[in-house]
Amino acid sequence: MDKIALTAGALYAIVLLRAGGTFAVGWLAGAGARRSRFAGRISSAKFRRAERAIQRWGAPVVAVSFLTIGFQTAANFLAGSMRMPLPRYLPALFVGGAAWALIYATAGLGVLEVLGRLFAERTALGVSAVAVLVLAVCGVVVYRRRRAAPSSGDTVAEES
Repeated sequence: MDKIALTAGALYAIVLLRAGGTFAVGWLAGAGARRSRFAGRISSAKFRRAERAIQRWGAPVVAVSFLTIGFQTAANFLAGSMRMPLPRYLPALFVGGAAWALIYATAGLGVLEVLGRLFAERTALGVSAVAVLVLAVCGVVVYRRRRAAPSSGDTVAEES
């Protein structure tokens, strides 16, 4: 239990620094954009409505974003660039970061322990499991790239 608590504490500190830093970079980027040639575009009524919605309702999105993979950085940056008030952002950061740290500390340590035992007791099985996992990931990447790439017939039709 001490190992989980120590890992969760370290991960919590890391996520607070990382997500808080991303929020700060977003805040600075938004401030810079407001002073740039884009100031006219981001001062439109539509943009201000979106900004107010994020300022008001963005905290739950920030908190839940920590349970996703790949969305949390965007959510924190957007919260900063859209000037979400700190009294709304910080509770979302603390709650979402705590959930993230606990999930990764428990599940992450469990997976590492299982893999360690597998490699120590049955090395061939461990290597095979990792090879199958790597091949599966490669297969998914290739499948998605082929599906996303336009076929030769689509390219000719678009050029005409």
